[in-house]
Amino acid sequence: MGCEPTHAPEPVAALILAAGGGRRFGRPKALIEVDGRLLVERAVATARAGGCAPVVTVLGAEADTVRTEADLDGAVPVDNPDWATGLGSSLRAGLAALGDSAAVAAVVLLVDMPGITPAAVRRLVALAGPDTLATAGYGNRRGHPVLLGREHWAGVSALAIGDAGARGYLREHESSLLVVPCADVADSTDVDTPADLDRVVRGSIVAVVDG
Repeated sequence: MGCEPTHAPEPVAALILAAGGGRRFGRPKALIEVDGRLLVERAVATARAGGCAPVVTVLGAEADTVRTEADLDGAVPVDNPDWATGLGSSLRAGLAALGDSAAVAAVVLLVDMPGITPAAVRRLVALAGPDTLATAGYGNRRGHPVLLGREHWAGVSALAIGDAGARGYLREHESSLLVVPCADVADSTDVDTPADLDRVVRGSIVAVVDG
């Protein structure tokens, strides 16, 4: 009896948006430390543990400092000189950097959401295909991670203006958007201020990440 051929799973990239200056916080959020690790390091580790490769990290504010101080664990750093124009420019830069990769899709993570877990990433990776659009769901709210199939990258980039990110594109493709429940394994709260960080340190989000 012959052996069934085996095929390696198609690669799913991770795109970590970590370029912002953290105006409300007072410094770039990529360099904020939570539970002994910089937020950008946590995001890279989450993406890798979630099954993503390659991992691209888009840097902007204090990019040189992030490169020096953060252990990016083999993630590819991409500089976004237009980071001050908003998150959309970082999304465009990251998708452009993935253009030559073999990835069929990209999982988008924001650096200021330390409650996103590998389990949440894996749920989206499991659905990945070149035509897939998916977002994590938290009750009646949608959040990150977001999965963008390769066939959508050009359209997402065309609409990623200012801080809108992929929202406009996802809205236009609502009928094909998959919402993946993740509230039981992750928390998509973002860290915008020192008060938010205090809450994270008290364990409301760290427990979800490390538990």
